[in-house]
Amino acid sequence: MSTGRAGDKIFSAAARGSGIFVLALMAAIAVFLIWKAIPALQKNEASFLTDEVWNPNATRPEFGIAQLAFGTVVSSFLALLIAAPVAIGIALFISFYAPRRLSGLLGYVVDLLAAVPSIVYGLWGAYFLVKHMEGISKFLNAVLGWIPLFGGSPGKASIFTASVVLAIMILPIISSISREVFLQVPRANVEAAQALGATRWETIRMAVLPYGRSGMIGASMLGLGRAMGETIAVAMVLTFVPGINIHLLEDGGATFASNIANSFAEATVTGRGALIASGLVLFVITLVVNMAARAVVARRKEFV
Repeated sequence: MSTGRAGDKIFSAAARGSGIFVLALMAAIAVFLIWKAIPALQKNEASFLTDEVWNPNATRPEFGIAQLAFGTVVSSFLALLIAAPVAIGIALFISFYAPRRLSGLLGYVVDLLAAVPSIVYGLWGAYFLVKHMEGISKFLNAVLGWIPLFGGSPGKASIFTASVVLAIMILPIISSISREVFLQVPRANVEAAQALGATRWETIRMAVLPYGRSGMIGASMLGLGRAMGETIAVAMVLTFVPGINIHLLEDGGATFASNIANSFAEATVTGRGALIASGLVLFVITLVVNMAARAVVARRKEFV
C-alpha cells in the first residue's frame, strides 16, 4: 500500500511539474519575443497594428501588421473550411463504411500523409498545383464574382491557392485524429441505435457525431494552428504584393510566417526586430484561437 501511495505522489508531482514547465516555457517565449521586439517598435514611424506598409529596413523604419494578419487569418480559416468537411468524411468512411482490409490500408496512408514535411507540399504546390489553379479561379470568378471575395482578376499565386495548399496539408491531421475519436465511440451507443432500426447514416448522426464532436473540434483547431504557423509551403506558393486585397483570387498577399521566411535573411537589426514583433502577434493569435477551441470543447463534455 505504501509503495502505491508513493507512486501516486511521484506521478502527481511529475504531472504537475510538466504542466508548470509548459506554462513557464510559453512565458519565456513571450518574454523573449517582447524583449527583442521593443527596440524595433520604438523606432517604428508607422502604426504597428493598423498600417499595411512593411519597410523596416529603411532609414526611417515603417512597418505594420494589418496585411500580414489579414492574409494569415483568411488563408488559415479558408483552408480549414475546405479541409474539415473532407477530412471528417474520410474519417467516417474509414471507420464505418470501408471493408476491414481497405480501412486499415487507408488509415495507414492518412497517417503517412500527416507526417509528410511541409516543404514537400510547398514544392508540389509551386510546381504542379499553381499551374492548374488559374482555370479554377476563373470558374469561381465567373460563378461567384458578384461576391467581393471572389471578384477582381483571377490569377495563380493567390491567397486562394495558398489556402488550397494549406487545406491539403492539414487534411490528414484532422482526418487521423477524427478517426481515432470515432473508434472510441462506445459500442453500446452504436448497437442501441441499430436496435431501434436506424440506418448506418442515422446511427452515425445520432450516436457517433454527438460523441465525437469535441474531438472533431479539437482536431480542426490543431489543423488550424498548423495552417497559421506554416512557413515554407505558403512562401513558395504566394507572391508578395503590398496592401490588403479582399479579392482572394487575385495574385499576391502575405502571411506572418511567409513574410518572416522571405525577409529574415536580408533584414537589418531593426528589420529582424520587426519580424520578431510580427511573430509575437502570431503567437498571441494562435494562443487566442486555442483558448477559444478549449472553451468550445469544454462545453461539449456532456457527450464524452
